[in-house]
Amino acid sequence: MSESEPVATALNEAPVDAQEVMRKYDKESDYRILKGFRGKIIAVIAIVFSLFQIYTALFGVLDAMMQRSIHLAFGFCLIFLLYPASKKWPKDRIHPIDVLLSALGAAAPLYISVQWTYVLSQRAGMPTTLDIVVGVIGILLVLEATRRLVGLPMVVIALLFMAYAFAGPYLPGKFAHRGVDIPSLVEHLFYTTEGIFGTPIGVSSTFIFLFILFAAFLDRTGLEQFFIDISNAIAGWASGGPAKVAVIASAFEGTVSGSSVGNVVGSGSFTIPMMKKLGYSPEFAAAVEATASTGGQIMPPIMGAAAFLMAEFTNIPYGRIALGAIIPALLYFFAVFAQIHFEAKKLGLKGMKREELPKTKDLILHKGYLMIPLLAIIFLLTSGATPMKAAMWAIIISVGIALLTSIVQMIRKQKPDFTVKDIFDAMEQGARGALGVIAACACAGIITGVVTKTGLGLKLGEILVGAAHGNLFFTMLFTMITSLILGMGVPTTANYVITSTIAAPAIIMVLNHTAGYPFPPNSEAVILSANMFAFYFGVLADITPPVALAAFAGSAIAKSNPMKTGLQATKLGIAAFIIPFMFVINPEMLLFGVAERPLAMVWMIISSIIGIVGLAVGVEGYFLARMKWYERILAIAGGLSLVDPGLTTDLIGGILLAIVVVIQVSRRRNERALGRAGSK
Repeated sequence: MSESEPVATALNEAPVDAQEVMRKYDKESDYRILKGFRGKIIAVIAIVFSLFQIYTALFGVLDAMMQRSIHLAFGFCLIFLLYPASKKWPKDRIHPIDVLLSALGAAAPLYISVQWTYVLSQRAGMPTTLDIVVGVIGILLVLEATRRLVGLPMVVIALLFMAYAFAGPYLPGKFAHRGVDIPSLVEHLFYTTEGIFGTPIGVSSTFIFLFILFAAFLDRTGLEQFFIDISNAIAGWASGGPAKVAVIASAFEGTVSGSSVGNVVGSGSFTIPMMKKLGYSPEFAAAVEATASTGGQIMPPIMGAAAFLMAEFTNIPYGRIALGAIIPALLYFFAVFAQIHFEAKKLGLKGMKREELPKTKDLILHKGYLMIPLLAIIFLLTSGATPMKAAMWAIIISVGIALLTSIVQMIRKQKPDFTVKDIFDAMEQGARGALGVIAACACAGIITGVVTKTGLGLKLGEILVGAAHGNLFFTMLFTMITSLILGMGVPTTANYVITSTIAAPAIIMVLNHTAGYPFPPNSEAVILSANMFAFYFGVLADITPPVALAAFAGSAIAKSNPMKTGLQATKLGIAAFIIPFMFVINPEMLLFGVAERPLAMVWMIISSIIGIVGLAVGVEGYFLARMKWYERILAIAGGLSLVDPGLTTDLIGGILLAIVVVIQVSRRRNERALGRAGSK
């Protein structure tokens, strides 16, 4: 029986099929279910893929083109065997066309591996007819694999970029360029490290795969259930308990998962029915889970895959990126938590009974060891280890602890929670989980390849800055809109690749010429804040209508209206749309310059927290009592003033919120007095 079944029964509803929800809203989960000999073949390929990645992590990564081409060959082979070209094709067997595409998908990248050292590297710039044919096949396979796993929008974007490469001489103004012929473009995209085998697939072939594999091992150890249990123990008893549990559990899960939809389905199958049972509307329950789960992608230490790409694109160590993300991520979850709290108070919702909840002390004593691999990876990342080594050691530690625990259980004549079979299952699961990232990164390579070949990135950056007339706020606003629109059709990984090459340079350009900016041009603070800005809004696309996949997945579990759920999720995440503007204007929020201005840093955090509370009460319409329309306006204005650091804005915000507090205290006293008078 699944975790969602007893809850659904208690609510007199049909059980939620979590796997069906995943298949509907997460293309990576809509794969063939193969059994028997064919299923074993798939499992063997996936396990060998994981073993290859583990081997190169332990004994040294191969030459860039060799490592990346073998990685893509494994990925293509599995993608075409597991994902049918059409939903009409049967999912219990493999179509002959997919067998052919799988073979071609393995052969095209391996053509590079076999010939790279002695042939291809020596005739750079002089591709043969066979080279071009193989390259064209490889590019077409990338587009088809992306269509199957990621979706048509990203394929369309890649095709538009390729069309731009050919149409250069015929375009007007700044968009014009010399143009690229087919052989030159194919060679650039398929036979250099600036196209399909560029940085995105390079990062995928090293540490992204290992972090996905690490998450698969943690899933096998039962860490997800531990997160839910410990969240229940911490907040299940409070006002609106299950909703707060969803926020805390999603923050925990976000440390090991980069999938918004996966987080929604994983913890939402439990928390959403409990929220509905408590009295929350289906739309609000689904929105809470979607908003909290989306925040998981920005939660250190293991953020979404795009954060690893950010480390490569910016040459900023991943540990520093994760460190800088801490305060914005905590403010994000605090904002969602605050809105849930005031919504629960407004509706008069209570928490669960303490005796029904697990005890924190007992959980830590009996299952606390499950956190050791996670603590280990945090220590390794902050102590200077490379992400790849940190992930590899974390995998070794997680397997060692799980096996040791199982040995103890067997000595006590108990059924072991973890066996050798789980090791192979985790390797298969990890390889499958990496396929979506592989397809997205390969297709993103086409986009970045065109950008480097034509200089489009610089041109678009200049156009964006020109449209904003060099104004920082409007440059950020246009970047936000661009990121949200792109994020509606592509995953965060690909979204970040596009915006980091187009929009982020525009923000950097403006910051470099902003008088009085506290950090020098092209400094680490400038580069990270601009790239983090693009990353954040790519993530937030998952809860932004009209295509809000995380919200729609939550809606399917809650059986709510999808569009209303998306709008509610956007409302819950309102502070998240403000936080990126805050850390671009004040990179101290990303922990830059803390040593020079520690008190300013502390005050900025305090004022931000107070401002977020002001926003939450204004949006929800409740503080100590229900609020009038003018109180809500004052609260929102005061909250916005406080989240914009500065003495004048903080003073204005403080006065406005003080007025709201005085009004609310007075009204609360009057309501209580009337209540006592009525009882007499």
